[in-house]
Amino acid sequence: MKIFTKAILSSASLCFNYMVIFLIIETKLFQLVMTTRNTLGIAFLFLITAHANSAFSQKNPDKEEWIKLFNGKNLKGWDIKIAGFDMGDNYKNTFRIEKGVLKVAYDQYDSFHEEYGHLYYKTPYSYYKLVAEYRFTGEQLKGGDTWNNRNSGIMIHSQSAASNSKNQLYPVSLEVQLLGGLSDGKDRPTGNVCTPGTFIEHDGKVSHDHIVNSKSKTYDGDQWVKVEVIVLGDSLITHLINGEIVLKYSNTKIGQGYVSNGMNWKAGHIENEAEWIKKDGTHLSNGYIALQAESHAVEFKKVELLNLEGCMNPKCSNYKSYYIKSSNTCNCTNLK
Repeated sequence: MKIFTKAILSSASLCFNYMVIFLIIETKLFQLVMTTRNTLGIAFLFLITAHANSAFSQKNPDKEEWIKLFNGKNLKGWDIKIAGFDMGDNYKNTFRIEKGVLKVAYDQYDSFHEEYGHLYYKTPYSYYKLVAEYRFTGEQLKGGDTWNNRNSGIMIHSQSAASNSKNQLYPVSLEVQLLGGLSDGKDRPTGNVCTPGTFIEHDGKVSHDHIVNSKSKTYDGDQWVKVEVIVLGDSLITHLINGEIVLKYSNTKIGQGYVSNGMNWKAGHIENEAEWIKKDGTHLSNGYIALQAESHAVEFKKVELLNLEGCMNPKCSNYKSYYIKSSNTCNCTNLK
């Protein structure tokens, strides 16, 4: 932190020094122009002033521009899809914002009957870093499966809300599984990966397991936990819990069935099964982000994203030094 602070102060001091130099130059040139009416001096004054203004108007290419995916007030920018209901139907106010916190809540339910829900952010991404802070609260809703006790997830590379079948339980995606400890002394890691309609490579080989566990600690009670996901298309995905790397996997693809032999495409209530079967083996390199509702109340007080894909031309105004994949979004209109 001291090094970071020192760097900022040094940068600020440098900018101030440049401003002073420009002011001195402008003052001297203005005196020259007023005394000699030198046309060349006027042109030079205009040039140096324009260059200075351009330099100061450029954004800092090293400054990370994080996107807050929810605004703390409402669900603007998100699409709701709950199994058994039309897109946009927020059945029993399952997803809500209260006091700046995004909640999955079941206080208006009597019991759970496979109303699996997902809240989809409006924009798909491919290369990015996602950070969220979450916690489980209270007791699981009656009727939920035992394995869904203190269980939720963040879906990445997901299909869109609109492309789900009406009764579909889970989107085809990669799930960053979020688990809470059950205070029974048993290990229950969080930050695992589940693969509804997808498969991955883990430890250098193709994994046919629906769930690959992470190496995280167990987090009992209602404590807040920080999860980070670094997504590099279909090449590498890394999970971190409270700042520690707990899982890595790669070569993400569509296929290998839906969930398991006991839950195939039809059991998952997916109407367009044939379309997904045709995509078997297709690389999964981008998609939507969705927060999951699986019968236990969970809260998110932070969901932010840093896009790692953008303009990689240092001469353009929207260049960022931390981009690792180039896109056709460069703003280079001032280049000559």
